[in-house]
Amino acid sequence: MVKQWTAVLMIFSMTIAGLFAQKADDRVLFTVEGNPVGVEEFTYIYAKTNGDKADFSEPTLQEYLDLYVKFKLKVQRAKEMRLDTIKALQEELAGYRRQLADSYLVDRAIGDRLISEAYDHLKQDVDISHILVAMKTDASPADTLAAYTKAMATLERINKGAAFADVAKEVSDDRYSKDRGGRVGFTTALYPAGLYNLEYAAYQAPLNKVTGPIRTNAGYHLLLVHERRPARGEVEAAHIMMRTDNQDEATAKARIDSVYQALQGGAAFDALAKAVSQDERTASNGGYIGFFGISRYEKPFEDAAFGITADEGYSKPFKTSLGWHVIKRISRKEIQPFAAEKPRLEGKVRQDPRFDAAKKALLVHIRQDNHFTENTAGLNEYIASLPDTFNTFRWKAEEPLSKLGLFSLDGGYQVTMGDFATYLSKSTRERVSYAREGDNESVARRLYAQFVDDQLLKYEESQLEQRYPEFRSLMREYEEGILLFEATKLEVWDKAAQDSVGLEKFYTGVAGKYRWAPRAKTTTYRVGLNYKDEAEAVRAYAQNHTAEEVKARFNTPETMKVVTEESLVEQFRAPELSAVGWQTGSITPLEENQRSKNLKFVKIEAILPEANKTLAEARGYVIADYQDELEREWVEALRNKYKVVINQKVFKSLVR
Repeated sequence: MVKQWTAVLMIFSMTIAGLFAQKADDRVLFTVEGNPVGVEEFTYIYAKTNGDKADFSEPTLQEYLDLYVKFKLKVQRAKEMRLDTIKALQEELAGYRRQLADSYLVDRAIGDRLISEAYDHLKQDVDISHILVAMKTDASPADTLAAYTKAMATLERINKGAAFADVAKEVSDDRYSKDRGGRVGFTTALYPAGLYNLEYAAYQAPLNKVTGPIRTNAGYHLLLVHERRPARGEVEAAHIMMRTDNQDEATAKARIDSVYQALQGGAAFDALAKAVSQDERTASNGGYIGFFGISRYEKPFEDAAFGITADEGYSKPFKTSLGWHVIKRISRKEIQPFAAEKPRLEGKVRQDPRFDAAKKALLVHIRQDNHFTENTAGLNEYIASLPDTFNTFRWKAEEPLSKLGLFSLDGGYQVTMGDFATYLSKSTRERVSYAREGDNESVARRLYAQFVDDQLLKYEESQLEQRYPEFRSLMREYEEGILLFEATKLEVWDKAAQDSVGLEKFYTGVAGKYRWAPRAKTTTYRVGLNYKDEAEAVRAYAQNHTAEEVKARFNTPETMKVVTEESLVEQFRAPELSAVGWQTGSITPLEENQRSKNLKFVKIEAILPEANKTLAEARGYVIADYQDELEREWVEALRNKYKVVINQKVFKSLVR
């Protein structure tokens, strides 16, 4: 039984493959008062709202188009009312944007891509060999160059005809695979922390062609990919073993053959394992090993386990370096659909150095793609002017803050020296901490690097709407949602609640809609558990007496044995009353409640027939219906006020 990797912690560099969006569909589906609504916007919200039911059939598209036109009519009215200029609503939207933007770039643009990539890797096992030229994590430039030069020289030898395995035995610094000609065997994602570059290459490199050098924190690798296959996943198994280290080969083979014959004859696997297996760790538990994946055990053992085609099936006898075995498969765990695997992968990816490396690579791309321009001379002059107190709690940035440009990005994004000074003032703890490891200049430059990274992310966040269609859609959705809420509140909800004349008129117009079902006037009696012996007497007396008479007889100024509560209840809400007869004088059996420490029964005092509810009694329902009526009238008025034009040709093109 073997381990797949030597444990090493690694820091590495990587490049981002890039985030590519599909070409936007900029066709106009409909206009409201000349304001266009594009196909991209409509299909995004249609798919998001309908989820798995978004089949793009004509009926569902038409239904949602009608709803979205109504929505846009209300938004048009909100803008006409200039609700988008209200400061409180602007601040609410800005707060939402800050909250969303803080995590969007890293969590969505980077995290989602890495998780999807990890899942793609997880679906395949890769058989690899490698040669490692080891290097310390904090290697000097000279040592790094020496390792790279050695890796390149090794690659040249192989390219000139030397056998990879022979060179690996001679050169590789990986003690695990060196003596086996660099052969690691089948591997699966995720590779150990820090080996992302090697993992990425293993899944991308051509077969049977040496790739490299590949940089990881362990050093430089030359990689040879032999084969890729569908991932085996995990298997749950038990085994019976006959060791060969304490008996001769023939005896062990004869014993495992007899085990196999007994199994074929119907013997129970668990019982046989307990009786004869020579694996001391598992025998007492019926040979149970548990779940395992690839490269945990020797190849014959793994192949036998994954070769069993059905649960409760077992293998033929086979041999490993430890002895002879028969394996029983208990269950098989295949790679699950993305939705099921994503939570587990997300946790692993976000804890892996690949996540931080991806963030660093993103920052590099922001610099390069947006023409980062730096005032190096001004920065050097400012750092040189910092006083001796800079690395203490006493230092504060000099006033007034300098407006001298420090660096800039496309679109007029400017950062001043004063901005950097403010950042330094707020970073007191970091200044003092970093001072233990360096002087003023090293501390200032370390903080400057952090400051630049922060500003680069802020700049990219300011460009989110332009660069990421999904973010633009989210912000539009939230902005219009705020406007819709406010407009509906003013035009419908407040009016329905405050227009007493209109509400009364509406109620009169639908007379008879709001009705009481048959009701019973009831008295609920509760007798304390301390007086349980008297409860039946209380119930019997209540049969022909009022609640006041019952309490007068059984209660005293010192003891409250009985308490009562009167109520009105509709018949469909009180099945226990119907069960004893829906008529005056009916009474329910005693019911004990340990939690409230009493015994309860209910008596029907009178039966009330069906009746109309007054406006006061039905007010909540009437207001809700009145709101619906006002909204229908509002939408109809908006349709008459604003011109809506639907491009039927474009609409038909969306139908699948």
